[in-house]
Formats: sequence, structure tokens, C-alpha cells
Amino acid sequence: MDANRVKRNELLAATVIKGLESRNMEGYYAATKEEALQKALELIPEGSSISWGGSLSVQEIGLNQAVIEGNYRVYNRDAAATAEEKRKMELAAYDADYFLTSSNAVTEDGILVNIDGNSNRVSAIAYGPKHVLMIVGMNKICKDTDAAVYRARNIAATCNTQRFPIKTPCKVTGACADCKSPDTICCQFLTTRFSRHKGRIQVILVGEDLGF
Repeated sequence: MDANRVKRNELLAATVIKGLESRNMEGYYAATKEEALQKALELIPEGSSISWGGSLSVQEIGLNQAVIEGNYRVYNRDAAATAEEKRKMELAAYDADYFLTSSNAVTEDGILVNIDGNSNRVSAIAYGPKHVLMIVGMNKICKDTDAAVYRARNIAATCNTQRFPIKTPCKVTGACADCKSPDTICCQFLTTRFSRHKGRIQVILVGEDLGF
């Protein structure tokens, strides 16, 4: 990455972190995926119970695998043998010490915007787990909530549909059609403008492109 982009990411991250802190959330900056993984593991005490949603960003820094191999109690829904077992693990996540995820978009002043289909992810962000630890690439930073919602619907969601064996207009065209398809993954919209519990939501901003 060129030096100009590196500097821009550092400066913008400082602005976002200030915004997060004003909203009772914690923010950190890591220049690389490797630094992000190190910071995440520093924040999670050994022995903690941990679960996650379907975040590519968490996978891309290696955090899922690190906690699986570490000294933690992991509710690994990805290893579930049946739909019933997967649901039990998703429900267990609501009482976990840490829930690992990303955010579809974050505004420059620290508002989190997320869209979900099954909604286990957005519901866990809103309530339940004692801590929510987000891994967010700087590619997801948006000017304001309008831009963040646009990004979530037209970039994150349209890319995510390509991962699944579903039929939605955006999977065919690559553009949001504001559909009501039975397969839509845009069922629940969550805007987090403040955390009632100080420090419950922790966001590691990463100076690299992560996820969608």
C-alpha cells in the first residue's frame, strides 16, 4: 500500500475512533491484518467464551482459527453437524463473553450500520454477548449514515449474495432491487448510534481492505 493511503487511513481512523468513543464504544487502529489479530487477542482474556457471525473480515485476519486453537470456550457454529446444532450454538452466543463480527459500514463519526438476513448477527450486536468485538477494514468507512446504508445495501449485501445458493435480483444483476424475495438477506437493518454499556462494543479498524 502506498504511503499516502497509509497516512490517510491513520488520520481517518483517528477521527472514527473519536466518534466511537463519543458513543460509549471503544476504537483501536491496526495498520495490518497481523496487527489486528494481535490486538484482538490482547483484548480477549484466555478462558473467555466466544462465538461469531458469518464475518469474512474476522476470518481474513485469522481470528476464528486463533481462538479455536487457543485457550477459549468456543461456540463454533461453522462446525455444527445439523441445523439444530447450529441454532443451539447461535443461541449460546447471546450469553458469550465475546461475539466476533464486522460491520457492513461505519460512519466517520462512529455510527455502525448493519444489514442481516437470519438476524442472529445484528441481534447479538444489539443485545446479549458481554462484549462485541468488530474487525473493520478502512474500506467500510463512510461519510454519513445515508452513505453507510447505501454501502450496506449496494456493496456488502450484493457481494454477500454471491456466497450463498440463493435467488435474489441482486445476485443476478449485482445491484440492489429493494426486493422482497423469499431469499433476501436484507431482512433486518441495525443502526448503532450509542452503546448504553460503556466499552461493550469494541472496534478494531484495520488499514487494509477486509470483507465486503
